[in-house]
Amino acid sequence: MPHRKHLISSQKRLRYRFLTLLAIALLPGLGACAQAPADPAAHAAFEERNDPIEPANREVFAFDQFLDKHTMKPLARAYRDYVPEFVQNRLHDFLANLQAPVIEINDQLQGNVTRGWVTFERFAVNTTVGGLGLFDVASDWNLPFHDADYGQTLGVWGVAAGPYVVLPFLGPSNARDAVGTGLGFFLDPLGFVGGTNALYAGYARGAANAVDDRADQIDPLDALEADAIDFYAKMRSAYGQHRALVVAQGVAGKDDVDTASSSDATALADP
Repeated sequence: MPHRKHLISSQKRLRYRFLTLLAIALLPGLGACAQAPADPAAHAAFEERNDPIEPANREVFAFDQFLDKHTMKPLARAYRDYVPEFVQNRLHDFLANLQAPVIEINDQLQGNVTRGWVTFERFAVNTTVGGLGLFDVASDWNLPFHDADYGQTLGVWGVAAGPYVVLPFLGPSNARDAVGTGLGFFLDPLGFVGGTNALYAGYARGAANAVDDRADQIDPLDALEADAIDFYAKMRSAYGQHRALVVAQGVAGKDDVDTASSSDATALADP
């Protein structure tokens, strides 16, 4: 028992330290974006290229690419090619259903009550009729999936994207989304359940999500890299466009937002 208590308390301390350090390191960058151009097109271009620590970012990007090419991508390719499609679909639907509580929180924080109600209905339908989320029955009942996260919520609240940053292991981000990632880690519902079972369940869910997401992105990212003279710059551009679209969707409260974003952004779209 003492070992379990120590493990849980250590996890909580790690969460606090991670969020505190992330906020200290990145919040000044959010303020630095106050000088961004007012014109929407110029502002979008500014945020896409806003990369004051590019040399360091390129080093982290190279590190992430090395890990991806030697670990995640081969694992995701084996999963995609050898695990039956039916099993892949069931895992994908199950993981998507587990996201519902966090999506619901962000829907409400964004003031998107209608989308929040859809999220609630989806979770109720898929958890019951869909067999604990193994089947996405809700989509067949005209309750389509949409995503929402804390980075998007900060954007809906008017927080600027801030400088581009590449996070170790996690890849492309910006100051605002990095803080959102910290909030997602700190406010993970499983973290409030407590116990080693919840801790290990969180690790298993994270690993499964990583493999599932990477398997879906193999072909789009390969195509993006094949077309790029500078893959780092291409990814920076695609990420900026994608996240601008995500925030616009949150502001509008719907996914069919009329934007001029490049199709490159679809390579980073959530499946």
